[in-house]
Amino acid sequence: MKLRSDSFEHGARIPQRYAMGKHSAATHAEPSDNVNPHLAWSELPAGTRSLAVICVDASAPTSPENVNKPGVTVPAALPRANFYHWALVDLPADSAPIAEGELCKGLTPRGKGASSPRGRHGINDYTMWFEGDADMAGDYYGYDGPWPPFNDEIVHAYTFTVYALDLYTVAVDGRFRATDVLAAIEGHILGQASITASYAINPDV
Repeated sequence: MKLRSDSFEHGARIPQRYAMGKHSAATHAEPSDNVNPHLAWSELPAGTRSLAVICVDASAPTSPENVNKPGVTVPAALPRANFYHWALVDLPADSAPIAEGELCKGLTPRGKGASSPRGRHGINDYTMWFEGDADMAGDYYGYDGPWPPFNDEIVHAYTFTVYALDLYTVAVDGRFRATDVLAAIEGHILGQASITASYAINPDV
């Protein structure tokens, strides 16, 4: 099984177009275009009934103490954790590739909602990140791109994985998360393929 993107190459930097946030000389960071990238898969295993898509940043800070604070940095040595940017399930095995901008185009404060032109979207981790923010709090369904801390000492790595499943429908409902998907598809994965690309807002890394 193979996965590729016309939006960026494996191992390369993600262009700002596909990020939620970008560098700003005036305010350190500002919204970007937040367009979902193109993804195309091939050589699916025999018996594939549906596909699932997960995007994760494994470099998210585990402490908010210094995040996005001028005059300090988020240390490179700080322990890191997963931050999920996308959970999509129930794409039929014969689905066409995901086109650039097909499922997300622009930042939507309070989230885009659950509707999707194909497949079913779960919430991403911006839902939890923006909790308590009067202007941004809401359910962030589908893809929302990178917005790492503007003062992080490291470049973040984003892994997009497509899973080939022996299921027509993944057993998740409502406000499901990527972790719920991963638990539900355990034992049903016939194959998977990933690409990883990097992104940073801090111009010094």
